[in-house]
Amino acid sequence: MSDPIYLELYRELRGAIIDGVFPYGTKLPSKRTLALDRGLSLVTVAHACEILCDEGYIEARERSGYFVSYRSRELFAVGEGAASAPSAAASAAAGVSASRDSLSFPLFSRTVRRVLSQYGETLLERSPRDGCLPLRQALAAYLARSRGIRVDAEQIIIGAGAEHFYGLIVQLLGREKRFGLESPSYERIRLVYEASGAVCELLPLGPDGIQSRALKESRAEALHVTPYNSYPSGITASASKRAEYVRWAAERGAFIIEDDYDSEFTLSSKAEDTLFSLSPEGRVIYLNTFSRTVAPSLRAAYMVLPKSLMTQARTRIGFYSCSVPVLEQYVLSELLRSGDFERHINRIRRSLRRQKEDPAD
Repeated sequence: MSDPIYLELYRELRGAIIDGVFPYGTKLPSKRTLALDRGLSLVTVAHACEILCDEGYIEARERSGYFVSYRSRELFAVGEGAASAPSAAASAAAGVSASRDSLSFPLFSRTVRRVLSQYGETLLERSPRDGCLPLRQALAAYLARSRGIRVDAEQIIIGAGAEHFYGLIVQLLGREKRFGLESPSYERIRLVYEASGAVCELLPLGPDGIQSRALKESRAEALHVTPYNSYPSGITASASKRAEYVRWAAERGAFIIEDDYDSEFTLSSKAEDTLFSLSPEGRVIYLNTFSRTVAPSLRAAYMVLPKSLMTQARTRIGFYSCSVPVLEQYVLSELLRSGDFERHINRIRRSLRRQKEDPAD
């Protein structure tokens, strides 16, 4: 006999919290949202949430909802002791708190001092429009060895956060394009696209990605997907689904925007194949950010363009100045070049695997 539905939901939410889909201090979707997304009753959702509260995974805040109270041993601490849970008011004021995935402050400060000493007044110079060459070169090397993406530094553009690139992508591909988005997905993706003049079409997710029928019947001419750990569903596209996305783009002459946020923290011993690496026709634009892997306060991201879009990019968006400070770019470059970035990622992944194997650890 199968378990009650509320227990299945409880295990799903508990697993998402342990795996970092809902990091420490963040707010869970409302009970009504959870109920609507899964076709469940409010009573069922409330029962599952009560168990999570009882076991210490979440806490209820009056008139605010449920917030994640589970923390791992990797939670970043400042000074002595671990950081305490942010209040609802503090979360609203500060946005995202430093998470357990943040780079250690001593390592970050050492890197900053090394960059200041090594580059001196170079850090006061204006950044090239696409970003500083040392960072783009370091990223090209990192992507080749870690994500199977082999590109020239000239194909990489540095910008202040993924949201910055959403608006540029609309200008690059054209406001007349219809953009297909995962449903549910990070709401700000749709808001930025629509604010930039694009029309969005919401495509429902199945257990392994966008439902095939919805994708086939869609009138979208561009597709924005988060293949790994899509927020807030936590769904990761299967290998078959990734291949389906790439075929869809090739057959339609469409482009895919691959939002690879959170992919570094996969629990698999082998990182999932990127859509960019699976698309020999060059139909994929790749996005990633350092806000999750280094620190939430670091508003730095990068976009990798296929060669087929390079000429169009220079014409349509090539006049924009780089929006990331030069010092931050050189710090990121040094973290990548020295191997400290990858050692940090591997440490977090080992910790997440231990948590998966022994949730009580």
